[in-house]
Amino acid sequence: MNNGLILSLISGLSTIIGSIFIFIKFKRVGELINFFLSFSIGIMIMISLFELMPSSIPIIMNKYSYLGVILIIQTFVLGYLTVFMINKYLDNENSLYRIGIISFITLVMHNIPEGIIVYMSTFTNSKLCFKLVLSIILHNIPEGILISLPLYYSKKSRGYALLMTLISGLSEFVGALLSHMFFGRGISDSLLSFILLFVSGLMISLSLNEILKQIKYNKYMIYGSILSIGVVLLILMI
Repeated sequence: MNNGLILSLISGLSTIIGSIFIFIKFKRVGELINFFLSFSIGIMIMISLFELMPSSIPIIMNKYSYLGVILIIQTFVLGYLTVFMINKYLDNENSLYRIGIISFITLVMHNIPEGIIVYMSTFTNSKLCFKLVLSIILHNIPEGILISLPLYYSKKSRGYALLMTLISGLSEFVGALLSHMFFGRGISDSLLSFILLFVSGLMISLSLNEILKQIKYNKYMIYGSILSIGVVLLILMI
């Protein structure tokens, strides 16, 4: 197995670290969920606004000029509306379970292009690759929390929550494997940019239209939001 596949597997499996909280008994479960939902929503929105979109929009604009504006809006809106389409199939489920499943689908779509990026970076710049993997590990942990906690507390099954979190993490390795099999050492920058822009639409829509509804405005929301800002600043500084 080459370095790109190994690194994508390591970064993807870091998602499982977020599941550790389902094995700890908390007296105030409501506050715990409120804290981590606030933490997760901050991570997802800021990663989308300050990492995914800034890395995608210039590439699309450079290639398509003014047409790029239309393509950018269409791609983002498509991602944003996809959450509503997924939600239609989960109308009869409770709110926590719905958040867990939509988070799972969204983050699988997010992790696959991340796996491609990690794989490609091993052929270009080893220092950049190290920073990339470290930043992915840092934000994969709250992604694991966002999947495992809602699924565990809605279904009361640690095995199910762990399995879904594991599948989400392994999707990053799948992205690297697809890159290895079909793209070799190259993939279009514009194609990757469209994928990341679509994912940013998914993540922002999930945050604003699903997770935000479940957050209670109290001190735990503030603590979670502040922590998310600190983590994203750390990621951006790497």
